[in-house]
Amino acid sequence: MSEVPANTRPLEGPAPRLEAPPGATDCHIHLYLPGHRAQPGGPAIPELATVEDYRRVQRRLGLERVVVTQSNAYQHDNAALLEALDALGTESARGVAAVTPDTSPRDLETWHARGVRGARIMQLPGGAVTIEQMPEVERLIRPLGWHLMVQFNGRHLDQHRDALRRLEGDYIIDHIGKFMDPVAADDPRVDEILRLLDRGNAWFKICAGYEASLTGGPYYADVGAIARRVIAHAPERILWGSNWPHVGVPRAQYPDDAEQLDVLLEWASPDARRKILVDNPAALYGFGAT
Repeated sequence: MSEVPANTRPLEGPAPRLEAPPGATDCHIHLYLPGHRAQPGGPAIPELATVEDYRRVQRRLGLERVVVTQSNAYQHDNAALLEALDALGTESARGVAAVTPDTSPRDLETWHARGVRGARIMQLPGGAVTIEQMPEVERLIRPLGWHLMVQFNGRHLDQHRDALRRLEGDYIIDHIGKFMDPVAADDPRVDEILRLLDRGNAWFKICAGYEASLTGGPYYADVGAIARRVIAHAPERILWGSNWPHVGVPRAQYPDDAEQLDVLLEWASPDARRKILVDNPAALYGFGAT
């Protein structure tokens, strides 16, 4: 097997307009490390995205903490994720792994010590663990206090609503609900997201608006309308992630990393931004007080 090429994505550039507060957290990135290959069922890895690469992006954005999400390319093989967490350290990094119904409690305990705090559920092409497996995964991770990170096409929310309502532990509705194509902010499915948040165990992540938006950057007005409504309703339940290194879009459409952070200037008040970037991730992921 040939080696995966080194990163050629832009890692530096102008600083964002938003000055991130101390303890600010990027709650969604992926890393692709040397020596780890894509697994059957997942997408190919066109080039690396290493811890050192992300640290340059992190410095540019003025962020201190990060949550590494298991890549679909690696499917059930969490080795690269764990290696990355070891390099980043548990003081400033957490991970979200691929957990299957067959994952052993001993493995989960070992992963917990290395910084894993969540299990990824992906109801989209290439996903390693689906909503059908979610109840069994939740039972496994519940003793550790982990959450589920759940991604699906928000237009299909009605199909998944009952499964989400049955969850007892915390879970994240990922990627601004991932409505493909975006719906109006007053759509009944957005109403349902607000009701799920009101139940007290759901979180909502502002991440990768460019993946679903039809209006485009820098403000992604269509998905931004959904984001603004949800943020206004429950700022204490919102997280933010960059989705670096943006593997789901061709290089010609590669988004600017500072732009991904600056959407919060348009979508959230200063008080809400503090909650989204610092307080909420600290509570969910167990980061120490700043």
